[in-house]
Amino acid sequence: MLGFTATRTQVATYLCGVALFSISFLVFLNSSISFVITQRIGQAHNVGDAVGTLGFADELVALVACPAWGLLSDRVGVRSVAVIGYAIVGVSLWVFMAAKNVYPQLLLARLLFSLGATATATMVTAILPTMTIAQIVQDPRTPRRRANGASHALAPSISSELTITPARFQSRSPPSDETVVKKDTGASTSHLAGLVGMFTGCGALVALLVFLPLPTRFGRAGAEPAAAVADAFYVVGSIALLVALGCFFGLRRLPGEEDKSWKSLVNINQQKSSDAAPSRQRILSYPRLFWESIRLGYQSPTIGLGYVGGFVARASSVAISLFIPLFTNTYFLSTGQCRANDPSDPADIKNSCPQAYKLAAMLTGISQLIALLCAPIFGYLSARYRKYNLPLMFAAAAGVVGYSAFGALASPDPASKDGSRGIFAIVALLGISQIGAIVCSLALLGRGINDDDSGKHHSHAADGSLPSNGHPSAGATPPRSPDLTPASEEAPLLGTTYSQPQSASGPGSHTHLKGSIAGTYSLLGGFGILLLTKAGGALFDSSGPGAPFYMMASFNALLLVVGVAVAVKDAYYGAKSEESETE
Repeated sequence: MLGFTATRTQVATYLCGVALFSISFLVFLNSSISFVITQRIGQAHNVGDAVGTLGFADELVALVACPAWGLLSDRVGVRSVAVIGYAIVGVSLWVFMAAKNVYPQLLLARLLFSLGATATATMVTAILPTMTIAQIVQDPRTPRRRANGASHALAPSISSELTITPARFQSRSPPSDETVVKKDTGASTSHLAGLVGMFTGCGALVALLVFLPLPTRFGRAGAEPAAAVADAFYVVGSIALLVALGCFFGLRRLPGEEDKSWKSLVNINQQKSSDAAPSRQRILSYPRLFWESIRLGYQSPTIGLGYVGGFVARASSVAISLFIPLFTNTYFLSTGQCRANDPSDPADIKNSCPQAYKLAAMLTGISQLIALLCAPIFGYLSARYRKYNLPLMFAAAAGVVGYSAFGALASPDPASKDGSRGIFAIVALLGISQIGAIVCSLALLGRGINDDDSGKHHSHAADGSLPSNGHPSAGATPPRSPDLTPASEEAPLLGTTYSQPQSASGPGSHTHLKGSIAGTYSLLGGFGILLLTKAGGALFDSSGPGAPFYMMASFNALLLVVGVAVAVKDAYYGAKSEESETE
């Protein structure tokens, strides 16, 4: 059983709404934008250049919007941002059909779409910790208090309290170790991350099998090509609005989101008094939220490794979807097996060079199919072998081997003289590397945010005090509550330093920063995409078609090195902790 603390409706909405459709609308738009330019606007030349410029502008907006949406969700809640994101996506798809030219109208529509798409993509990461948020389990002997501070239990009289001795109080009060028990949600987080990866892959299939054929179906029904494209965009835009409506109702009352509202949007100095509910957190300013998410990448090895995994995962998606078809097209053109009428238009290859198109589709399809099948497997492995992040390092090693082997290929065609049928095993490794980085990095962020690796890194002081920054770090063991036994008969029964936990998700939790962490995660992924797209594209032309794949091999090698360093650090502190316990 998966230990979800969210309701079934919330989990179903997250998987079937946010995760499933976060990629569907993007795949639909990227595959259809050339038809908008040619069929709706009527531009026949420089289509490839226009598509590339729109895509580049999309990524530039994403670099700014991803962290911004994450910061906003820490104020107003992840549900609100998800609803707004899908609503913007739906409206922007309708706006595309009102564009009469590429610049500036179609460009503005693409920027609007990017604004909404980045919100939905960021919320895939930000909502994950709320599904399995660590809970505080109160000892049944401890009186529960109402929201207004009133206790469910009857208060003893003054005379009865005078008869309580320290021994009686100790026998009636729960030990400090048992007062608060944080449920281990790491396995559930990893399993859910695997399901997220699988549903995201299914979302791409929804776009390919349901959304993309819509213009053809409308055309067969008698609609003109321009009208058929418009009808498809209107239908898909309406679906996006329905998803926004589903998120509005399905994601209500998420765990840990109770105190977030639009009232917190501008109130950056709000601070609850000591008499208020202890679960309320001080609202940080936007720069402070962003800085905290960056700092946690260095302070918490779990979150930092998740950031690096996200960088590699997003870059992998570009390597597979962009450079494998480009490598295939270049090979067929260089060998004279086909000649595109307009080499600057990548959409023209489907008709003028069908051999290259079919081979590229087969290679990328095999890679994505393997990734889809392996998503739940990596979720299971990530939950079972959490200690040294072995599944993530296996995925990184598969990426090093797979991308290096693909970059060394002389031909992507297994039927050619220089080709090899081993290419199918190579693209399978690429799919394994991609989905492993996605699932494991999501699981790492979820565990780091919920502090499910508590005690793993031993960053607390020997006396159990907090780090110098004044609050527990991600991955640190929550400080031990003070001993309830008075030092003497005259000492007060409750020391002045005793207090309840600061957060309902545990002292070391960072759930109040989950949106900012998700935004930083997406930001680094966007950097990975831009770096591979621009630098890899330039190296493709200057150094050969294998250059982008060698770049990806180096990215995966970096991830492997960081993973090994974190594992060595864990092993060192684990051995050191065992030595101190034996002493």
